[in-house]
Amino acid sequence: RIMRPDDANIAGNVHGGTILKMIEEAGAIISTRHCNSQAGEPCVAALARVERTDFLSPMCIGEVANVSAEITYTSRHSVEVQVNVMSENILTGAKKVTNKATLWYVPLSLKNVNKVLEVPPIQYARKEQEDEGKKRYEEQKLDRLETKQRNGDVILPVINPEPHTVGYSQSSLIHLVGPSDCTLLGFVHGGVTMKLMDEVAGIVAARHCKTNIVTASVDAINFHEKIKKGCVITVSGRMTFTSNKSMEIEVFVDADPFVDEPRERYRAVSAFFTYVSLSKEGKPLPVPQLLTETEDEKRRFEEGKGRYLQTKAKRQAQMQQSAQQ
Repeated sequence: RIMRPDDANIAGNVHGGTILKMIEEAGAIISTRHCNSQAGEPCVAALARVERTDFLSPMCIGEVANVSAEITYTSRHSVEVQVNVMSENILTGAKKVTNKATLWYVPLSLKNVNKVLEVPPIQYARKEQEDEGKKRYEEQKLDRLETKQRNGDVILPVINPEPHTVGYSQSSLIHLVGPSDCTLLGFVHGGVTMKLMDEVAGIVAARHCKTNIVTASVDAINFHEKIKKGCVITVSGRMTFTSNKSMEIEVFVDADPFVDEPRERYRAVSAFFTYVSLSKEGKPLPVPQLLTETEDEKRRFEEGKGRYLQTKAKRQAQMQQSAQQ
């Protein structure tokens, strides 16, 4: 589809959340089709996790986004989907890949939303493809468990915060989940949640550096629990780390089920977003150093620095491998 003004920021760059929503829609369609390809109980595929995805190139208003999806692995109860996004300038015909993403879905019964159904297996061209997929499955399963165990933080308001501190840029958004946000099962679309998360992360980044900002990458997004229609969700974001030219922002979603639900507030989704600051000409700008004040902020900064260095080393290794080929 063509990118319109309401898909983009004031500088004309398409929001990362808009792209993430399109990616999730493509993944949901193909995985739901596959899970209903054999006779049995009808189901809808629900998003469980999005692996790290890099925004390889910015997309602008007027360009056409082409989103394609392919199922690359199936376990007994989950589907791995690879999604590619390509942008096309319809005036010049120029095309470029902007995103590559990996998503995991689980099929939920239409009759009982708490029942996870079995997934029809796919045929692999080579045995190695199945072995590699199984390895990815085990890795993401372990990471999801570790992420859920460390999810207990809350963001508290700060009175008269100093510029470039965590408290100065932190932001929250409160949203009532309506029917248009939900799947056939009455739970929030993963793409809707990711779009809201990107919006909050973008506000945090813009507050910190006061410039045009764009999403550079999103670390793994883990969907810990479903969010039901009628819930009030609080999407919170805070700066955790800055390098010379990038900002890492932690975002999490808490759900308050207050309509016919006695349940207490719970952590539903969590992720780390990375943003870069751009000049009017689209060139990267230096990012103001994050000022950490508390021991928790200093700890989170060091953890963010570790993720940054790990990603940087992995990218350099991939570039060397490509050069050798």
